[in-house]
Amino acid sequence: MQFRQSEKYFKVAKAIVPPISLIVAVLGSIFSGIATPTESAAVGAVGALVLAALYQRLSWKMLQETSTETIKVTAMVFAILVGATAFSNGIYLQWRGHHGGGIYPQLTAKEMSFILISMGIILILGFFIDFVEISLIIVPIFYPIALSLGIDMQWFAILIAMNLQTSFLTPPFGFSLFYLKGVAPKSIQTTDIYKGVIPFIIIQVSVLVSLIVFPQWYGFSGF
Repeated sequence: MQFRQSEKYFKVAKAIVPPISLIVAVLGSIFSGIATPTESAAVGAVGALVLAALYQRLSWKMLQETSTETIKVTAMVFAILVGATAFSNGIYLQWRGHHGGGIYPQLTAKEMSFILISMGIILILGFFIDFVEISLIIVPIFYPIALSLGIDMQWFAILIAMNLQTSFLTPPFGFSLFYLKGVAPKSIQTTDIYKGVIPFIIIQVSVLVSLIVFPQWYGFSGF
């Protein structure tokens, strides 16, 4: 009986310790100053290969499939980046050319109104589109407005980051939901995950609201 219990602990440790070690290696290399965030990606790639070898899943076929998917995702991100940059630059030039009139001055008559509108738009879009598209298309539109209003840009960036973090939990396209579904037992339905994530969404939104209303609590000037 004691042997079986030890075997269970060993299996749990074997499943948990390697992924945690990979996370510690990636984040630790960044926080310790050993590697930049870009270089830490290489640390993560090497660590993933080591884990694949430990789990006896490393093969040329897996490397080929992984490399192909990496190239596809990289090409997709760069295509989005090019299009988003052209789009956001056009919007910014139009806004700068019509700074005296148009819709932006009406929307940004008050700083709090702009914050609520921008956060509401990002929150709603997070239900349906990826955080990459929001970061590259929507954020560059809001950036010059926030800058012209004298808003604390560090505070504004953290608001956006927390809002985007919420999008990882919101159905139907929350990344965390799909990841959890992939590792959860087959008896767990997608609807069960949707229901279970509601309290965490409420907590996330509550903290976001408190950060908007009371930025001084978090060491920011706000407006």
